[in-house]
This record gives sequence, structure tokens and C-alpha cells, in this order.
Amino acid sequence: MGKECISEEKDPPCVQDIGIDENALPAAGEFAFDFTTRRTLQAALEGEGGEDLRRLRDPSGNPPGLIGTLPERAVTFIYNVMHNQPPLIQRDNIMFGYVYILTHPGIPSFFYEHFFDPSLNLKLAICELIRIRRRNGINASSRVQIRASEPDLYVAMIDDRIIAKIGRKYEARHLVPEGFERATYGNYYAVWERQRQ
Repeated sequence: MGKECISEEKDPPCVQDIGIDENALPAAGEFAFDFTTRRTLQAALEGEGGEDLRRLRDPSGNPPGLIGTLPERAVTFIYNVMHNQPPLIQRDNIMFGYVYILTHPGIPSFFYEHFFDPSLNLKLAICELIRIRRRNGINASSRVQIRASEPDLYVAMIDDRIIAKIGRKYEARHLVPEGFERATYGNYYAVWERQRQ
């Protein structure tokens, strides 16, 4: 039996033993949209009472959603036009979402308007995150070590190659070990890469 909630529950994370038959989960060559991760991101960034990035760590210490249990089958996204879900409205929150899905395991996808709408001015930042992902070999089955998950700070190391930080808490350098240098940053986010020898 699996330990993943595959639903569109309104209050993620919903990692619990609900008795899903392993045969019902995506098999090799099959993929599933990771609605739990998307809803958890929205709740963490714009939930009642404001930002609460503690939601980005499940009770087992993993990322919530399919990326925490079966990342190689998870298609991650931050906007779902098909289900009329509210978008991650604020520009900073859109970038938080892309920093998360482009630095974490899973198969990331982006919304056309976020990339091409010149009024949002996100294309260069998204492209830089894609370059960092490719340069460091981050892929659908990459490993995540969550280093901090506080109301206003989330820091994770991915494959021991990059460190992603999101949240309004500025000081996070103490969570970044020696040998990493900042690769990109923006309003309340940063990504570090392990220095090349």
C-alpha cells in the first residue's frame, strides 16, 4: 500500500496512509500531474494567515506530494488553467513556485503566460533556473535534503549540488556549507551551486 494522497484536497499536505494499491500509482513511462505539490505550494505561500513554508516538509521530512514519494513520475506545475485553480497571484510567489519546481525532483512544467508575458518579466529568471537545473544534472529522481522549513524560510539541498532558498527571512547563509556559491537570486529567493573544482 502506498503512502500518497492523490487528490485535490484543499488543505495539503495530505500525506497519509489511505490504502492506495501500488498498482494504481503511475508505472514506468506513465506520469501524473502532482496536484498535491501545487496545492501545498499555494497554501504555503498564500494560505490563511500568510506565508507558512513549514508546509513544504511532510511529517517524514520529505517534500509533500508526489515529488516526495514518486518524483520520477510527478509532473510539477504552479498554475492549472484546466481546473480553474487560483493562480499564485503575486509576482514574488510565482518565482517562489518556479524556484521550487525547477530545483526539486519531478518533471517541471511552466505556464505559457508566465514565460512569454512581457509585463511579468519572468522569462530571464526562469531561463536561469532551467540552466542551473541542467548544468547540475537535477532530474526527476534527484534527492532532496530539507535543511530548514520555517514559517518564513525554506532551504533544501538537491543532489548535494545545489541549494534552493525561498522565503522572506533574509539570513540563510548559515545553512549553506562551504564550497557553494550563489548562482542566482531575486526577491526573497536564492540558489547556490557547488563550486566546480
